[in-house]
Formats: sequence, C-alpha cells, structure tokens
Amino acid sequence: EEVLNVNVGVLGHVDSGKTSLVKILSTLLSTAALDKSKQSRQRGMTLDLGFSCFFLDIPTHLAKKYPEKSKLQMTLVDCPGHASLIRTIIGGAQIIDMVLLVVDAYKGWQAQTTECLVLAELTSPHIIVALNKIDMFPPQEREGRLETAKQAVWRRLKGTRFANSTLVGVSACVGGEKVAATEGEEGQHKSTSLNTNNPDNDTLNVDVLVNKLQEELPPPKRDFSQPTFYFSIDHCFPIRGQGTVLTGTVLSGKISVNSMLEFPTLGFERKVKSMQMFRRRVQQIGQGDRAGICVSNLDSKLLERGIAASPGAVQLLKGAIAVVRKVPYFDGSLKCGSKFHVSVGHTTIMATVTFWGAREFQKYGVTGSRDSKALSQQSESKNKAKPLIGHSSLGGDADLAGLPRIKFDFQEDFLQQNSLLEDLDGKASNFLHWAMLDFQTPVYCPLDSLIIGSRLDVEAPDASSSSSCRLAFSGRIVEKINPVIDANRLKLYTPKVRSGLIAKLGDPYRRDDDEKVVRYEVFGDELFKKETNMKIFTGMKVVTKAGEVGEIKGSYGTAGQFRVWFPQGTEALVGDELILEFKRYLNDEKKGMHQDIILPPERVGTRIETQQKSKKKKTKIVNGEVVSLKGDILESNGKHTMAIIQGFFTPDVNIRERIGVQVMIPSTKEEGKIVGSFGKAGKCKVSFTEGISAKVGTKAEMHS
Repeated sequence: EEVLNVNVGVLGHVDSGKTSLVKILSTLLSTAALDKSKQSRQRGMTLDLGFSCFFLDIPTHLAKKYPEKSKLQMTLVDCPGHASLIRTIIGGAQIIDMVLLVVDAYKGWQAQTTECLVLAELTSPHIIVALNKIDMFPPQEREGRLETAKQAVWRRLKGTRFANSTLVGVSACVGGEKVAATEGEEGQHKSTSLNTNNPDNDTLNVDVLVNKLQEELPPPKRDFSQPTFYFSIDHCFPIRGQGTVLTGTVLSGKISVNSMLEFPTLGFERKVKSMQMFRRRVQQIGQGDRAGICVSNLDSKLLERGIAASPGAVQLLKGAIAVVRKVPYFDGSLKCGSKFHVSVGHTTIMATVTFWGAREFQKYGVTGSRDSKALSQQSESKNKAKPLIGHSSLGGDADLAGLPRIKFDFQEDFLQQNSLLEDLDGKASNFLHWAMLDFQTPVYCPLDSLIIGSRLDVEAPDASSSSSCRLAFSGRIVEKINPVIDANRLKLYTPKVRSGLIAKLGDPYRRDDDEKVVRYEVFGDELFKKETNMKIFTGMKVVTKAGEVGEIKGSYGTAGQFRVWFPQGTEALVGDELILEFKRYLNDEKKGMHQDIILPPERVGTRIETQQKSKKKKTKIVNGEVVSLKGDILESNGKHTMAIIQGFFTPDVNIRERIGVQVMIPSTKEEGKIVGSFGKAGKCKVSFTEGISAKVGTKAEMHS
C-alpha cells in the first residue's frame, strides 16, 4: 500500500542492448525476466516479454500527488526487438506508463526503432532515450561521437511530441552486448567486462539514466474508482499445492483476495486465492500494478495470454466501430475492404476494415489533437448533449493516440470512401476516420480499448528503410456491432449531380418585401431525357447558381422539359443553370434518391401586368407529298378538284381538328384547304377550288 508502481516499457531494435540494460537496473526479477526461456538463450535474443523491477525513493513531484506513498517501484517491461515479434511488442506497449527507448549509439536509428517510436507515441505520454553501447566509441572520440548520435536521434524525434525528450548516453555492459543478461544471479548487478583497457568499469552512465527516470517520470494515471476490473495476462503457470498463477498488469479498477474473477475466453469464473507483487503478498491490487494472481481449478495450459475481468465486464465482439487515424510512418494506402492485423492488448486477429467519415469529422471540427483538453472540447462539440464514453487505462489509453471519445450515430449520413483519405480538397493532413472492423475470429475486448492495425504480412522494413513501419493505424473501439446485420445500417452514400438550363421564364412578379422583380415559375430543359419518367423526380429540389431553391412540379411538353416552382422567387434568366443534387445510399436496394435540401418559406409578390405587343404569327411549314388525285374534273381547265396528300400527319393525329388549314403546291403555286382525313395512315384530303394540275409525287406544303 506504501509502494507506487510505475510500468516502464523498454523498447528498441533487436540487439540494441535492452535486456542488458534491464539486467543492470533490476533488483527483483519475475519468473519471465531476462531471457530466461531456453529458446531465448539459444537464439541470443529476447523472444517474449520480460518483467523485473527496482525501487527508488518517491520523487517530490510524485509525493505531492500521492502523499500516502513512500516508495517508487519501477517495473521494467522488456519487449523483444525483432521484427517478427511485433505482436508481442504491441502487447507490451499497451501496459505501460512511459517508455525507455533504447537506441544503439554505434549503429544509430534502425528499422524497428521507428516502429517502437510509433508505439511510444500511441501509448506513452513521455519517453527517455538511452543511447546504449557508447563504450564502442574510442574514449578520446566518445564525447563528440555521442553528440553526433544525439543530434541524429533528435532529428528523428522532430515533429513528434517527444521532440524535446532527454537523451542519455550509457553502456549497460562495457565490452559486450548480452553478457549482462546471461551471467550472474537474480538481483546481482555483476557484469563481466570484456574491455581489458577498462577492467573496473562494468557500466557507463547508468546512474545518470536512473536519476533522469526518477526526475522526469510523469504522474501515472491511476483511478481506483472504476467499478470494472481488467487484468492483462501475459504469463500463466502452475505451482504445485497452490494452484495456477496468472501474471500480468491491472489495466483498470481494483480487486481483493476472495473476489471472483471471470475468464471470458474460457467461459467460467474462479475465486482469487492470493496475490503477490514481486514476492510481496498483498490483499488488494489496483490500476497500474504488476502482480501475480493465484487461482485454483484452472489448467494453465488453457490460457497463455488474455484478459481476466470482473464477471460480465468483457464482451465478445464479432465486429466493432472505431474512431481511427493513420500512422504517418506507414507508406501504403489503407483501402476499404482490406485485411489488417488488429491488436487489442495481447490479442492480434485479422479483420476486414472499412473507412469513412473524414469530411464529417472536419465539419464538426474534431481533428484528433493529442492535447487532452482539446480532445475533450472537440468531443463535446460533436456529441453535444450525449454522454462521453468512459476511459481506458495505462498504455491502452486512446487519448494519447489523439483519438477522441465520441459516440457513433447510425442515423448520420456519411460520404462513401474507397480508402482512408489523406487529402481533402487539396489539403493534406492525418484526418480522423470512422472504421468498421469485421473480425475474422470474435475477440473478447472491453469497449473504449486502444487498437492498433498493422500489415504484418508484408516484409519488415530493413535497415535502409528506417523511416517506414508496418503499423498502419490506431483506433478506439466505440461500439460493438454484428457486421452481418449492422453493416446495412450504415448510411454511406454517393453524391449525384445533374445540371440543366432555364429554357423559359414564367410571369414576372414584384416581390413585396424587397420590390425585386422575380419569377416564381420557370421552365427547365436539358436535365432529363425525353423518355424519362418525370413522376419519380416530381417534388425534388433544384438550386440556381445564386442558391435559390425550387421544386420540380412536373413535366412541360413532351421533350423532357419540366416546370419548377420557387417559393421565394428567382432572379435567374434564360440560359442560367439549374442544379439537381441527391444521394444514393450504398445499402439501399431500391436505389432511392435522397435530398437534404429544405424548401424555404414563401415570399409573396404582385404580378406585373405587361402590354402584349402584336406580333405577326410565324407560319410553320410541314412538307408532304401528293399520292393521288380525286374529285370532279373542272370543265374550264380540266384539273382535278381534290388531292390525297401524305406526310403532314402521323396516324395518331385527329385530322378533323386541322380542317381548314392551308395547303400549297410550291411548283404550281396552287392553293387548297384540308377538308378531312383519308384512311388511317395519316393521309388527308385537300380541296383545290381552282383545281390542281400537279402530278402524283409532287411536293406539297402545309402552312399552319
């Protein structure tokens, strides 16, 4: 109860000397510390998470925040550095309070150093960089070479929130890399020196590093009021006569001896028999504590890693909706429908991911700032009166990754995207997105957890590509879904735009409130084809370039023209553009057209009376052909008085309505009038009072 535990993640590229440094620092080792596994020793590298600790007097700045604590326990989480063990590294990074980033001072920045920096940005508020192996620099050049190495690291940190981090040059094992990790007994700091010129110096500057850790350690996040207990299990083993021991880190809440503990993946509960923190028996553990929990009647072979929690606290997720942002160091594009490795705590599963919402986040002003106050304000502006989701803990806190706590609204419309967007309207940025995760295998996971999406199937970056990484995006789980059902609830749409022209204006009106001359009715063209069914567009809204909103009232004529009513009037002229915009939802089987445009209230006006100018009616000429001559022959000139002409009308026209219309034979200048129809093929009878001398086949004109 008097000890404040802080978890320090030791991250770095393989062979940078992390385990050697942990060995020198540690005074108490766990059952899985310092590459104790046979495989780790055989291969000469860390293969799994290792845990150990050392104790310090609590510094003044932490004593003020935690007055009941007198000692500081620094738990070191030794993470592997090899690219193939990135899943383990991700799991380790999510249970820490700060990061000790170990860089090989001699080799400089390497491929996995970048991935470790990304994990630190996502999971840690603070880092200290240990430039290890400075003993490899000749003593007379050491100071200058170390300064050069520091400048190179600072250039890498520029642009991150760790730009002003402390860099300490150290040597965990003078003259060798793994000697300190593989020799000596637990709790001893003996380290064999291979440098015959420096036989009395086993380490360099490690005391300076410890002082910096003590001085700069930020107050760890601890909230014991959370009702839900989450325990991240990293090792499980039996002890004869006692039960099964689960070692891990408390992510949130607290638990006491004799409490019930649920194992969601196994489907049962067990009572806590006893608990220890690095060989100290305790009755209660809370958020941030590194502990071993002993339970009975649990086969250790059933559980290697995972979550134990308060009964009923952890849900099985087939899918989830998360708020995500891309990792800037990831070179590839993030396409919708692609598969990613998604890590939640110590669990990594495959998931098919769909992205959307970049424009909508920008509209609400939620940018994904890593500043916690800004995040809170942004989240409140988006959610308005909606309650925010509760927070997660330790390195799993998605706040650090710039991921706001926002509820998802299935009723909101979102523009469909083909991929995660990095450019909007010519502006490049790391935009926030929504994402749907369809897990290949259901996973037990608390809501609000930090997730990390990766492409672990691609080849790990080599030393020449030390600026790239396989970590693709980070996210915060905000909603549990069933992808089969809930995918169809998403209102993803594609925008559609059509444009036409004003072909004719209605009567002019003088608007009462501002005395402007407007038209309440116009007639449009070139928006629809002749065969378009206008009924499905009737009632839809169109907009002029000036933003005036009108409603389509129906067709006008038979050539695809249409009538538009503007409740407030329009000042648009003939030839001006009319724009029809609507949405089609991706999951709408009926392919309906949806609009968000609202028709404005009416603004009345008074009709302007205009003088009608007498205009000479323009004669319309229709061509036809004489097909036969009929009627009596005039004695005076021997001409027929009747001709049958075709081509003036189609069969469906009622020729009776055209009786009296004038007909002329251009070649002979003879005039006649239509007197009726002839048959059912659109032919008509034309009477020529003075007779017709034209022959069959002669051209005829109808003037109307």
